[in-house]
Amino acid sequence: MKKLTLLTSGLALTASMAVANEDLMSQMDDPNQWAIQTGDYKNQRYSELDQINAENVGDMQVAWTFSTGVLRGHEGSPLVVGDTMYLHTPFPNIVYALDLANEGRIKWKYEPQQDPDVIPVMCCDTVNRGVAYADGKIFLHQADTKVVALNAEDGSVAWEATNGDPSKGETNTATVLPVKDKVIVGISGGEFGVQGHVTAYNMETGEQEWRAYSVGPDDQILFNPEETTSLGEPVGADSSLNTWEGDQWMIGGGTTWGWYAADMDENLFYYGSGNPSTWNPAQRPGDNRWSMTIFARDIDTGEAKWVYQMTPHDEWDYDGVNEMILTEQEIDGEERKLLTHFDRNGLAYTMDRVSGELLVAEKYDPVVNWTTGVDMDPESDTYGRPEVVAQYSTEQNGEDVNTTGVCPAALGTKDQQPAAYSPKTETFYVPTNHVCMDYEPFRVAYTAGQPYVGATLSMYPAPDSHGGMGNFIAWDNINGEIKWSIPEQFSVWSGALATAGDVVFYGTLEGYLKAVDAESGDELYRFKTPSGIIGNVMTYMHDDKQYVGILSGIGGWAGIGLAAGLTNPNDGLGAVGGYAALSDYTALGGQLTVFSLPDSASSSSSSEN
Repeated sequence: MKKLTLLTSGLALTASMAVANEDLMSQMDDPNQWAIQTGDYKNQRYSELDQINAENVGDMQVAWTFSTGVLRGHEGSPLVVGDTMYLHTPFPNIVYALDLANEGRIKWKYEPQQDPDVIPVMCCDTVNRGVAYADGKIFLHQADTKVVALNAEDGSVAWEATNGDPSKGETNTATVLPVKDKVIVGISGGEFGVQGHVTAYNMETGEQEWRAYSVGPDDQILFNPEETTSLGEPVGADSSLNTWEGDQWMIGGGTTWGWYAADMDENLFYYGSGNPSTWNPAQRPGDNRWSMTIFARDIDTGEAKWVYQMTPHDEWDYDGVNEMILTEQEIDGEERKLLTHFDRNGLAYTMDRVSGELLVAEKYDPVVNWTTGVDMDPESDTYGRPEVVAQYSTEQNGEDVNTTGVCPAALGTKDQQPAAYSPKTETFYVPTNHVCMDYEPFRVAYTAGQPYVGATLSMYPAPDSHGGMGNFIAWDNINGEIKWSIPEQFSVWSGALATAGDVVFYGTLEGYLKAVDAESGDELYRFKTPSGIIGNVMTYMHDDKQYVGILSGIGGWAGIGLAAGLTNPNDGLGAVGGYAALSDYTALGGQLTVFSLPDSASSSSSSEN
């Protein structure tokens, strides 16, 4: 009888897992919906919709707008599932459900009651990158780290789980990954000396199923010393502990506030870990593994299959949290399952996502100067490591020395603002920062819940260039080359969207939504929204009409001066001075703007497709 009970329990669990996953999978497979922040599990941010295309996007106009009622930085995007749009805000992380079949009427509103003391613990504005949907639920990861599952129909709370402790500096800015029967959740707080982790919660009950730390002993980081590999070789025992001094790993950072991808066939999910704490490299000798690392982990158990550390012993705050984009492409005549990652450090990596083999590592902004490049010789002792240029090494120059002219700045050649990929063009469309910095590390003591930074920064446009602080580029991930580049006055802090209509969308910090030709980069459309854009462009179809949506609301790291009313140039971890001119172009806001073609144009496009 006991054996039968176990068997039937297993069948029930499998059935529940399948239903939960199939719900979201079917929504993601329907191009009329936008059911996950990343577009799909591959993070491609690509839509098959083509009613709006390169021929008619110039006719696009505002269809409707919605004020979120909140200022500060609006990252992420809405979701659309069926006839409902789910919209989020920065702190206090309000969630709206809007009825698209009834002129956007508010079906329900959820406003969590959070302690405002969490605000000063958040590193770089009170942003949130959006809610997630699966199994008839909306998942919100609040700033105070509470994970909440809401009934998608009425907004009632199904379950809650506490993922961290803001009194220690643990907060959240990221969305979650709903996959199989789990909700996978990261943590923020690298500037407060937390020990970064990812955690899986049961989608139905909210119970914690496993937790994997970025740094620490093998049983905490969920490594198998003989089977977890790095560049094809087993990592061995204590692979993280061996690269830290004493128990410093306990406050070692490696937070996980970026985006997550999944390969269901391989049963793996992918993400990156952030900077080691503190920003003063002299205080943490060693490679500081596994901060600044790409992880491939088993969805069911959390065990790491492979890892690759991009910036050992980080000296510049080049967080490795940016998205992993999964593609199937041909290399040397062979179809490969690839992972492409645009790191903060200015290098774009192409890897085999099954084995972790490093295939390409090239600069995606020519001004990157802290390294001459990555050693790509598998027989070399330094295989896979970047060669550091002594002039720009904050470690070699020492504490209380101002290292000048480092490119990129700490916010990277690209921060969390996600790129898009078009399978039609086999091209990546990448929002980038074109910013350099001066960086002076100093000795700092750790106190729980207090900033643990240990560096002073100033940022400015890359010298001897076009004078602006950003570029929007098209990238060839097989050859490691820029195909075309659009200079921008400020960093491009908005996530891109590529569509089957051969159009690529992105937003600018001044507040423009722009549409460009996917092949040439030629500008096809622009519209200035009420505030600077740091949100991600999304698209959906409703009543046979395609819509494009974008959140505007200046903020984030680049816009922290405006968002928080800061004026000291060194505030905002150096960003306030670098982006001071933004106040001449935009102001605070919080609005969703939705675009479409005029009725006559959309009807014509529908009949042609």
